[in-house]
Amino acid sequence: MSRHDAGKPEQPAREAWLGEQGGRPRRRRVILNDSAKNRGKALRTIIELEEQTSVGEKLVRDLIKQQLRSAFGLAFAVLIGMCLLPITFYLFPQIGDLKILGIGIPWLVLGLAPFPILYGVGWVFRRQAERHERDFVNMVDR
Repeated sequence: MSRHDAGKPEQPAREAWLGEQGGRPRRRRVILNDSAKNRGKALRTIIELEEQTSVGEKLVRDLIKQQLRSAFGLAFAVLIGMCLLPITFYLFPQIGDLKILGIGIPWLVLGLAPFPILYGVGWVFRRQAERHERDFVNMVDR
């Protein structure tokens, strides 16, 4: 026994000390419970996506179009809403004379109101994007 082995337990004692945890875990094969007919179509669609065939490109392009449609629709709604605020204050100047805690209503509405509105629009867009992606995955898996 060398001086480097002085602090190490002997091999049989080490295995007893480690128990079953010291050995390698056994490998197990996990098989999904899918029917064979569903796997064929889903596999074909997945291959189309991975190999970027014309069908796969069309599927991805449609997903991107859905995402863009949602983004532009919400952006248009925000743009219209934010542009209407200053126009409203211009057309109805008596609103500008109102004050809360010494601060004019236009300053409060233009300075504070957009942040919760934009947060809400972001939350809605995220939900829509996740729904579009979930629908895409469900379509591919069918």
